[in-house]
Amino acid sequence: MLKGISPLLNADVLHALRAMGHGDMLVVVDTNFPADSVARHTQIGRLLRIDNVGAATAVEAILSLMPLDSFIDDAAARMEVVGAPDEIPAVQSEVQAVIDRAEGKNWPLVPVERYAFYERAKSAYCVIQTGERRFYGCFTLTKGVIAPDEA
Repeated sequence: MLKGISPLLNADVLHALRAMGHGDMLVVVDTNFPADSVARHTQIGRLLRIDNVGAATAVEAILSLMPLDSFIDDAAARMEVVGAPDEIPAVQSEVQAVIDRAEGKNWPLVPVERYAFYERAKSAYCVIQTGERRFYGCFTLTKGVIAPDEA
């Protein structure tokens, strides 16, 4: 246990968050996502896990340490529902609320078509699979910067 750091963030996830640079993207996925096979294509090359919690809880832990990239329009993205791209499932609404709280403003959660999402995930720094069992609990988050302290 570390003071001030969510116990959900295990050593592997903490290492990835620390190693990522500005513009690097991570993927948070549900239990149905082909996480292991997609993770083999990422920079880390292996699957990371935050088990026994849903997507919103995992994203909240991640964003407690990682800022989103304010220089791009798609720093936070969600997998579209097949056949209903404008539908927002409850899991995605919950993650949207977490993102908005973490960033202190309404933040766009950009839709990405399912197969395009798979390809996007392969180019990520890492894939983190959660215990989320609801469908479409899949998101990409791009790391931003932390400004220097004012002098």
